[in-house]
Amino acid sequence: MTMSENQRNLEAGLLLHKNRNDINECRITVAVLFSTFVSVCGSFCFGCAAGYSSVAQTGIINDLGLSVVQYSMFGSSMTFGGMFGAIFSGKVSDLIGRKGTMWFAQVFCIGGWLAIAFAQDTIWLDAGRFSTGFAVGLFSYVIPVYIAEITPKHVRGAFVFANQLMQSCGCSLYYVIGNFVHWRNLALIGLIPCVLQVVTLFFIPESPRLLGKWGREKECRASLQLLRGDDADVSEEANTIKETMALFDQGPKSKIMDLFQRRYAPSLVIGVGLMLLQQLSGSSGIMFYVGSVFDKGGFPSSIGSMILAVIMIPKAILGLILVEKMGRRPLLLASTSGMCLFSLFLAFSFSFRSYGMLDELTPIFTCIGVVGFLSSFAVGMGGLPWIIMSEIFPMNVKVSAGTLVTLANWSFSWIVAFAYNFMIEWNASGTFLIFFSICAAGIVFIYAMVPETKGRTLEDIQASLTDFLQ
Repeated sequence: MTMSENQRNLEAGLLLHKNRNDINECRITVAVLFSTFVSVCGSFCFGCAAGYSSVAQTGIINDLGLSVVQYSMFGSSMTFGGMFGAIFSGKVSDLIGRKGTMWFAQVFCIGGWLAIAFAQDTIWLDAGRFSTGFAVGLFSYVIPVYIAEITPKHVRGAFVFANQLMQSCGCSLYYVIGNFVHWRNLALIGLIPCVLQVVTLFFIPESPRLLGKWGREKECRASLQLLRGDDADVSEEANTIKETMALFDQGPKSKIMDLFQRRYAPSLVIGVGLMLLQQLSGSSGIMFYVGSVFDKGGFPSSIGSMILAVIMIPKAILGLILVEKMGRRPLLLASTSGMCLFSLFLAFSFSFRSYGMLDELTPIFTCIGVVGFLSSFAVGMGGLPWIIMSEIFPMNVKVSAGTLVTLANWSFSWIVAFAYNFMIEWNASGTFLIFFSICAAGIVFIYAMVPETKGRTLEDIQASLTDFLQ
């Protein structure tokens, strides 16, 4: 049998079995809730690290005498570390498991916070920030994938969106306490969620789909039984996983170049496209240096950070609720449209300020623009690309695809995070006009390319996409 025939059989088999998960995969158990909570402790660590560079900026610069270039290097070191974490994320999570990867990531996260807390020069600062970045690079892949693989299909989007909610919680916490806590103590506080996850990981099951991929059928069924409840009949869901894995085993083994085959083009374009849109919209720059944006617009950064902290969590909760009610595609369109509008609003605000017009109002305009942009981001674009990434790639290419998509995200995040301060100094109004243009292009991309995945099994989504161009 030729390779092309194997691949056609694989896709035909996926279509044949795509509706086999419907009977018993609808219960939300304590085990699912607790497993999700434990995994998103890593997302909380991510949020803390993202918010840290904004609130610690003044203290670190004054205490260690850093220049703008040096602090930009420190701030962007997390995203640079995330690039390396992304490179290894897929392979590591398949090699040592989803739980093992989260443990592995916490070694670097804990080490990174300790290096920052006790740093006496830029070398230790950057090394610590890079280490935390490596950890969140691993988290950004393994957390949404793990949650998607353990949760029932009808609530999968909401549960994976908890990843974004906890990032917002971590970021908001640091925006608040960063105004009162010294930057060294702030780094030590970042150890608390790390230790919490390290301990609680002992009490959650491994992903049943990964266990099925490893051929450990008995453990796969035991994991499913724990997640679905003792009285649930998991035989059909377990058989579907087993049959799907068998079909993949019959097909050709995945390599990174296999992703560029025509059958995977829709999934790859959607996955990479959404990640580029998420980062090139300017989200990382605004989130990492929000204090300097407020200062540039004449609004007190401490007050602005507090307002953001109050607004971001309710907006993320709203996104968690709407993702299963509105669906992924409408929520993405609404979120990107809001980011587009508020980017334009900020561009006009900074333009008025540069010409000395409406001096009394531009600080308020700046606050409205920043809060509106980050709120729009939190409600959709912040979490939905990771949800969709976890849904659209088949298991036989999920490692390669997840690695590539996560690497794309962190690569462009590093570019934006490093360049942001220089762009703002160059022309604040022009910077946000660039972000406006990218968001506007993103609306067109989402409308034309991104499918609705709400309420569909992973096998159904993946089969329909691989069949799209056939």
